[in-house]
Amino acid sequence: MIDPHAPAPPGAPPPWGGVQGQARLPVRQGTGRFLVLAGVFVCAACGLVYELELVALASYLIGDSVTQASVVLSVMVFAMGIGSLAAKRLRPRAAAGFGAVEAALALVGGYSAIALYAAFAWTGDWGGAWSDGSRYLLVAFSLTIGLLIGAEVPLLMELIQRVRSQDPGGAVADLFAADYVGALVGGLAFPFLLLPWLGQLTGALLTGGVNALVGGALVLGLFRKDLTRRARWALVVANLLVLGLLASAAVLVDDFERAARHAVYGAEVRVALQTGVQEVVLTGGTHGRPLALFLDGRLRVSGRDERRYHEALVHPAMNGAHARVLILGGGDGLAAREVLRYPGVRHVDEVELDAGVVRLARQDPALSRLNGHAYDDPRVRVVTSDAFHWLRGAPSTYDVVISDLPDPGITASTKLYSQEFYGLVRRVLAPGGRLAVHAGPVASRPRIFWTIDTTIRTAGLPTVPYRVGGRDSGFAAGPDRTAGASFAPHDWGFVLASRTEPSGTGPPLGLDPGGPRPHTLTPAALAADARAASRTRIPGLPPSTLVHPRYAD
Repeated sequence: MIDPHAPAPPGAPPPWGGVQGQARLPVRQGTGRFLVLAGVFVCAACGLVYELELVALASYLIGDSVTQASVVLSVMVFAMGIGSLAAKRLRPRAAAGFGAVEAALALVGGYSAIALYAAFAWTGDWGGAWSDGSRYLLVAFSLTIGLLIGAEVPLLMELIQRVRSQDPGGAVADLFAADYVGALVGGLAFPFLLLPWLGQLTGALLTGGVNALVGGALVLGLFRKDLTRRARWALVVANLLVLGLLASAAVLVDDFERAARHAVYGAEVRVALQTGVQEVVLTGGTHGRPLALFLDGRLRVSGRDERRYHEALVHPAMNGAHARVLILGGGDGLAAREVLRYPGVRHVDEVELDAGVVRLARQDPALSRLNGHAYDDPRVRVVTSDAFHWLRGAPSTYDVVISDLPDPGITASTKLYSQEFYGLVRRVLAPGGRLAVHAGPVASRPRIFWTIDTTIRTAGLPTVPYRVGGRDSGFAAGPDRTAGASFAPHDWGFVLASRTEPSGTGPPLGLDPGGPRPHTLTPAALAADARAASRTRIPGLPPSTLVHPRYAD
């Protein structure tokens, strides 16, 4: 809450450090008031951009956007209250205080994205407390930026009263109106302008530059007579230094990003692009080096053991009728490769959210060679859409549905593992049709795995869970970003379900005796995998729904 002070009565000593009456402005009062409110507008927009940038980058680097948003927002709002209280001491020197606050905010907010990314890239695999360095730094930046934003409002209230004294209620209304409209503009500019056109690092640096320019211009241009000569020069030097640091970082940001990417992925990065949905990085695949595909920093495909994963996902579900197959996700084309090995397949629909991944799987020589040029097969039709949305209007039924989607621990994916989602899948399954679901690692996240199993059964699809081992050590193909070998899960969990089996029995787990022979699976191994998974069962778990997701570790 703001505790605005009433304007001093005529003749009373002013609280602004020796300047009698209202500020001596170089412009008319009306123009000065407009300029202050314009400054409020810009500062509010910049403040919200810093906030959204922290949430977005933390969600990308750390995962679980709900948790990261909650941490950033709660810490920042708390810090704003503390900053507002602390700014009371600066009210007698409001102009100088506001100039200093804006210079500091521009520097801290502008460099926050680079600092977070650097901590993640160079210390994330050190182990111990260093593995959580990005989380600690996120809290520190949220706290610091919140303190500085909170200090803005009392100082701006003081400055607007210095321009023209008015009743406190009217001044607060004017200030908040400009603040909220600025927040709206900043909130819209971040996802629709800064992020797609400049990226997170350059966008944050540009926002810091605007923040420093506006804050410095407002104080040095409008309230320079409230400052001593020494204070004016100090603010000029501070703002020039901040702008120089931000500009230098902006010039070097591409080199920094390449170095950080190499620190995370190694020196064999061949493709790195932002598709509009996610960051896609492709490494290796040439000169005998194994290919690796990363989506938002999470290993999605490893040439060392991807065949074991995709055979375990696809082949048990193909044990039965399989003329029409639906693949949800799997834009790399590797699940489609396994499906197309069956001569009885007449049609494959693949629903993939990110057209950029499909384009890469078609055009990159190493990836297209790995997926057997699946997208050149006339039986395959690709639909670019959200799987949940597409299922609501699915035009036909399928003998087999393969769910090759990101792990449910990633917040954006939780709806694709909900009871409602599996209800939609059940609706498109033909009688006797089978569903295979990638359900994340069993050993390290058994609660999530068995919650998926419960959720599918609750949707009316009896299940048979199973697991296979053989992860590429050193990386985590799950909801976490890339991790060291000691943190990477070393198995995959799957759930096979059927529409028409009697309740509780589940479909038979096996391989089609007339189908192609897998390279890594046998009926005996599948049976052993199912027994291994059943020993980790956690009974009594509730299903996950859209309004009550239950996939937090």
